Amino acid sequence: MEEKLSRSQEDYLEEICNQVIKRGYAKVTDIAEALNVKKASVTGALNILTARKLINYEPYSKITLTNEGEIFAKNIIEKHENLRDFLENILGLSSVEASENACRMEHVVSDEFFANFVKFSNFIRDYIKKNPDFLKSYRNILK
Repeated sequence: MEEKLSRSQEDYLEEICNQVIKRGYAKVTDIAEALNVKKASVTGALNILTARKLINYEPYSKITLTNEGEIFAKNIIEKHENLRDFLENILGLSSVEASENACRMEHVVSDEFFANFVKFSNFIRDYIKKNPDFLKSYRNILK
């Protein structure tokens, strides 16, 4: 893909992917409801994502992902889930705050940052398994 997607376009693609995972396709009304936007906004985004060959969409039809769209969407979801999990389970944020922050962060971190973040996260998790008091000590300084 030549141009990077906007945060909004990534959010649409992520939501389409989530719906496709749940039931095999997405619908305009469900996307609008999930993202709390108007159907006209969804339609505009769908036209852009279709032009970029990330989704299969025609008005009043079921929406699916292309192979490239699926890869792109799953990358966004992977970033979100890894960031959310670390923020919640390591840093101790509430699940809502962790998810909100992960949603903002997933759009701006570079691939290199994310790869290193995953390595660091795994390193910390392994360390915690071997030293369970470490996380308890850290959580105590948060109080």
